[in-house]
Amino acid sequence: MKGIAFAGLGLALACLASPALVQTPPQPTGQGNAVPDQTLRGTLGRADYEHYREIPFTLPAGVTRLTIEFSYGGKEQHSVIDLGLADPQHFRGWSGGTRDRMTLSAEDATPGYLRGPLPAGEWHLILGAPNIREGATAPFEARIYIERAPMVTSFADAPLNAAPGWYRGDLHMHSGNSDGKCLSQKGEKVPCPVYRTVEAAAKRGLDFIALTDHNTTAHYDALRALQGAFDRLLLIPGREVTTFYGHSNVFGPTAFLDFRMTAPNYAQAAKWMDEVKREGGIVSLNHAGAPSGEICMGCGWRLDDLPAGAVQAIEVVNGGTMAETKSAESPLQGFALWQKLLNAGQHVTAIGGSDNHNADLPSDEPGAIGTPTTVVFMRELAVQGFIDGVRAGRAFVDVYGVKGRFLDISATNGEAKAVMGGTLQVRTGERIRLTAEVKGASGGTIQPIVDGEPNPAFRRVIQRDGAIALTSWIADPGRHWVRADVRDAAGRLILVGNPIYIEVGK
Repeated sequence: MKGIAFAGLGLALACLASPALVQTPPQPTGQGNAVPDQTLRGTLGRADYEHYREIPFTLPAGVTRLTIEFSYGGKEQHSVIDLGLADPQHFRGWSGGTRDRMTLSAEDATPGYLRGPLPAGEWHLILGAPNIREGATAPFEARIYIERAPMVTSFADAPLNAAPGWYRGDLHMHSGNSDGKCLSQKGEKVPCPVYRTVEAAAKRGLDFIALTDHNTTAHYDALRALQGAFDRLLLIPGREVTTFYGHSNVFGPTAFLDFRMTAPNYAQAAKWMDEVKREGGIVSLNHAGAPSGEICMGCGWRLDDLPAGAVQAIEVVNGGTMAETKSAESPLQGFALWQKLLNAGQHVTAIGGSDNHNADLPSDEPGAIGTPTTVVFMRELAVQGFIDGVRAGRAFVDVYGVKGRFLDISATNGEAKAVMGGTLQVRTGERIRLTAEVKGASGGTIQPIVDGEPNPAFRRVIQRDGAIALTSWIADPGRHWVRADVRDAAGRLILVGNPIYIEVGK
């Protein structure tokens, strides 16, 4: 096997006689398949000591992400194999003996490797042997996985917590990759590096965050580098798609989305909204009640022709708007549009986000990281667990981000039961009973809201943590939804619940 000269680097790697190599050809696998698309196997021996080997493999056209898992034997004899990678033209990185897995895409890459396009052609896995003893051998295996279409991305190789439960996070914040600022050592306001935002979220005790810089994907590389060090804080791929006609957060996909709308209609929005849907992500409308103008250009949502299912969530409480209006219930928040969509029969999940632009902001101020907090029930603390939880409506908004506050509701009809986000099917004339589980709000009140109307007769004072029987009523024909808000003793809105959907048949 001849050495490869990498264009522009003037680098030629020395290659002696090739080790025995078995290459499994590409397999027709789908996205996320656990079966490698190619497997490279071989053995290094003493002749490879202090030499480099290039192991070729072919990458087909159209690959959007390349992942390689590497393992080798002979470690009991102190054999060591270092690892690097090159594409057909360029050196793409080196991790030595530090890593046994690497992933690369146009938007992010494992630390030590370079993100960028993944050209078709002959790539090379570069193996270095800093130690192989006389008589020793080091068999190796490289498992190559490819993705041919964009999809939901995780910066973590495995769930951060495998246990199902309610996890707390912030879904709207900005770094110096867009308009986030923080103070330098000299006290100057500078573009805030990603790690400052992540550190602040960890100190707040959050379980997950989505850093949502405007239209760019530049922050993903930093998030992948940080995820390993922050192994209790899930870093969810996010961005704020910022148009002239409204802003939306997108969660999950990392590929470029064409945000360049030139008219306030779905025909224009579809070019990015439909792509998110194809990739399995979530679209959430941001600060939907905000005005658009010189103070906040394009902030208010101005598209009235969205088809059902185009959005999966709405940011009903925005921390930046709270800071400006001193209220979580200002008409500039997203409640009005959310209720309009619910009344139209859509299942859309309410979430909140700080819209933080300054990681140094004290935690007791509106718009600080974690104010508000979105609390989501996930089957595991992982990106897909988050997406599934939001889609299912198993979430509530903790307006001030106070740990220990909790809200869930359930509706029952005999043995049938639905919890927040679910659907209860009943017949006309049957009785529906509504119960809440509330914590951290003693002395406050809970108000059920049916089809957008808060009936004062249903309001209950919260005496202590635990279950509260709210009300029961006879089902009338049609389609309904019911949710609950919690206020503290001073009357401030502190918890916002998502609906249970009631379908009444004959």
